[in-house]
Amino acid sequence: QVQLVESGGGLVQPGGSLKLSCVASASGSIFSINAMGWYRQAPGKQRDLVATTTSNGGTNYADSVKGRFTISRDNAKNTVYLQMNSLKPEDTAVYYCNAEGVIYQPIGTIINNYWGQGTQVTVSS
Repeated sequence: QVQLVESGGGLVQPGGSLKLSCVASASGSIFSINAMGWYRQAPGKQRDLVATTTSNGGTNYADSVKGRFTISRDNAKNTVYLQMNSLKPEDTAVYYCNAEGVIYQPIGTIINNYWGQGTQVTVSS
């Protein structure tokens, strides 16, 4: 089992910046992480993709955040970041980290999709 722990959310004024972090771990297991990404869910709305990154650094962004948000990762630390600039009220949502984790066991590898618990981002004056 891979655990994802997010941090960095909070309240910020329009035009401000926040940086989210998500650390992946798997206690007692040998594991690796393939794609990682961020999704968000506003009240009453579905969970939508914000940005994703592959293990070799490829990135993909939702049109609504292009030019304002930057996703990056540190493979050595199994950590993905989301730098959010020029924040708007419509960016207000719970932000969830997502990762495809690979756990290596003597009987074989297990690949699953994992979610963090979410971190609230509120953009308001």
